[in-house]
Amino acid sequence: MGNTMKKLFIIILALIFLTVCAKIWSDQANNKSNVQSPLPVQTQSEPNVPAKPAVLKVHFIDVGQGDAILVQLPDGRNMLIDAAARESESTVMGYLRERGVDRIDFIVGTHPHEDHIGSLDAVIKNFKTGEVIMPEVTTNTRVFYDLLQVIKERGLSIKKARAGVSIFENSGLSAKLLAPQATEYESLNNYSAVIFLKYQDVAFLLTGDAESESEKEMLAAGCDVKAQVLKVSHHGSSSSTTAKFLQAVSPSYAVISVGAGNDYNHPHPAVLDRLARSGAVTLRTDQQGTIVFESDGKVINYSTSK
Repeated sequence: MGNTMKKLFIIILALIFLTVCAKIWSDQANNKSNVQSPLPVQTQSEPNVPAKPAVLKVHFIDVGQGDAILVQLPDGRNMLIDAAARESESTVMGYLRERGVDRIDFIVGTHPHEDHIGSLDAVIKNFKTGEVIMPEVTTNTRVFYDLLQVIKERGLSIKKARAGVSIFENSGLSAKLLAPQATEYESLNNYSAVIFLKYQDVAFLLTGDAESESEKEMLAAGCDVKAQVLKVSHHGSSSSTTAKFLQAVSPSYAVISVGAGNDYNHPHPAVLDRLARSGAVTLRTDQQGTIVFESDGKVINYSTSK
């Protein structure tokens, strides 16, 4: 009886062992189909497409006899330099909206003449606005009063435009003021905020209506005015763009914002002659319409539309 019980016990143990082994093997077989390979899966690599370079755009808007310049910075911010006469309000605001501008981070009123600041009050009313930059000079005109009123209503302050002031500076991109150098002038034009805009290797000199007096002061102060693009001052008036100043700037392109058939004989033949002799390509809003420059900081291109 004892031997029989031992044999039975051994048989039972053997059956249990076989059952457990069968279960383990079954689980291992199932798990093999679910285990991921520790080696990375090789897939077809995507082509290495270089990132599109950030572009600076400077728009010289055709507003007739006046100035309005939209600067679209590579970092997405916008700067508006002047906004032409009041009669050009719809042109300026329409142009901004067509280009998807809803905020203007920097507004510069170069000087308080109507053909430069006439539509700035409407722009500030209708667009989100950051800084307002203007020279410290006043004039007794309705246009100037309306501009000051809307600045006050919007709770904005005015940053004084004077030589040495930086508008912005970061990552190879900067805008600084070269003028006005002095605090008092006979002519309002010489209070003009002159902006040196630079993006890596490319520079724009935007001069408002600065006359020869302001030009001489900038050169005497040792300002670096060399730029590929010159916004010809005062719509090509003979009061500006002296030979010495033009030689210092040495532009590849000269842009004149001017109205066709204006009463001031702008641009003056002597200025056009100086520009031609300098070798600069002269572009005029009365002939080419709106002029837009684009640059990646190395190469510069332009297009026109009328």
